[in-house]
Amino acid sequence: MDPKKKTLLQTVGTIVVMGSLAWAAVPAYNLFCKVTGFGGVTQEATAGSDTVLEQTIKVRFDASLDRNMPWSFKPVQREMEVKIGETALAFYEAHNPTDRPVAGSAAYNVTPYEAGGFFTKIECFCFTEQVLKPGETVQMPVTFYVDPEIVEDRDAKYVHTITLGYTFYETDLPEGYAVPQEQASLLEETPTATDLN
Repeated sequence: MDPKKKTLLQTVGTIVVMGSLAWAAVPAYNLFCKVTGFGGVTQEATAGSDTVLEQTIKVRFDASLDRNMPWSFKPVQREMEVKIGETALAFYEAHNPTDRPVAGSAAYNVTPYEAGGFFTKIECFCFTEQVLKPGETVQMPVTFYVDPEIVEDRDAKYVHTITLGYTFYETDLPEGYAVPQEQASLLEETPTATDLN
């Protein structure tokens, strides 16, 4: 084979392999974080823990918004103390002060990072996109527990306070989202520039 063709084939092959690895890196990293709790990624479950310890842990709640998100967003309670393994319920409050419906998705993490693999959510507003009508205020629940295995972990057993943080980002309204009837009526009644002429 001609050395130039061989070099070209090797270069193209290297580019394809590197591109494939780069493409697979993000899903692989996300899966790794989800399985291990690395980087403060929490766990998910369909039911609470079978074991509840007498030992307690403090859970703090944090809220923030992407700079383009027009909502206000805050935890209803700043912190709570729960037994390890006990199912707990906390609420966050969101308000849409605008005159239009706004959709949002919440990204979340847990600090310290070593606690992420033991913080388990059963139900959470962050599992689905949220849509708030103009002027609407909602309280959104998160049901969780701290896995009793945290007391056996080499690093996490020294954690006494966990912070659960959410950041809301504005997203596109769901396809087929219908403007609420009362808002549609207001829009119809609002005069346009041609009506005023």
